Amino acid sequence: MIRVMIVEDQKLVRSLLESYIQSEDGYQLAMSIPGAAEAPILCDTEDIDLVLMDVQTEHRENGLAAAKKIREAHPAIKIVVATSLIDTQVLARAKAVGADSLWYKDGDEGTLMEVVRRTMAGEHIFPDAPPSVEIGTAMSAEFTKGEMKVLRCLVRGLSYNEIAKELGIEPSTVKFHVINMLQKTNLENKLQLAIAATEAKLVVELADT
Repeated sequence: MIRVMIVEDQKLVRSLLESYIQSEDGYQLAMSIPGAAEAPILCDTEDIDLVLMDVQTEHRENGLAAAKKIREAHPAIKIVVATSLIDTQVLARAKAVGADSLWYKDGDEGTLMEVVRRTMAGEHIFPDAPPSVEIGTAMSAEFTKGEMKVLRCLVRGLSYNEIAKELGIEPSTVKFHVINMLQKTNLENKLQLAIAATEAKLVVELADT
C-alpha cells in the first residue's frame, strides 16, 4: 500500500486531492495538512511513500523548500509538486530541488493519477512548459524571454532605471519591452500589466529554496 501525504492549504482543492487518492486502488491517504513547513518533520516520524506538495501553502510557506528538505533526508520518498502557478520559475525550481514530477492543477483527476502512477513506477513527469494564460488580449506564451525578465521586475515595483541596472540593459530597452507588452495586451500602463501578470499567476515571488 502506497501511503500518501497531501500538502495543500486550500480546503476545496485538498478535499479533491484526498478523494483522488482514496478512490485509487493500492493507495492510502496517510495525512493531509495545510502547511509545507510541517511536512519534512512528519516525514521523519511517519511512514510516507509519496508527497503531493503545493508550492505556496498556509502562511506563505514554500512547498519547494519543504520538498528540498524531504528529498535530502528521505531520497526514497517520491514527490509530486501540484501547483496552479504557471510562472516558469516554478517548473525550473521544482526540478532543481529534486521533485520527481510536476502536475498543474488545471488538469483532471485522470491526469493527476497518471502522473502519480508513473512517478511511483520511477518516471519523472515534467511538462515542457507551463500552460498559457490570458494577459489582457494576449496569451502569456506570446511574451519573449526578455519581456518576461522585465515583467518580473515590474511586478516587484522597480523603475525603468532599476530594471536596466539589474538586467544589464539600457533603460530604453526596458521601455521598448514594456511598450511591446502593452501593445500585445492592450493594457493601458505598466501598473495594469504588473497587476494582470500577478493575478494570472504568471509571475510569483517565492522565498529562497
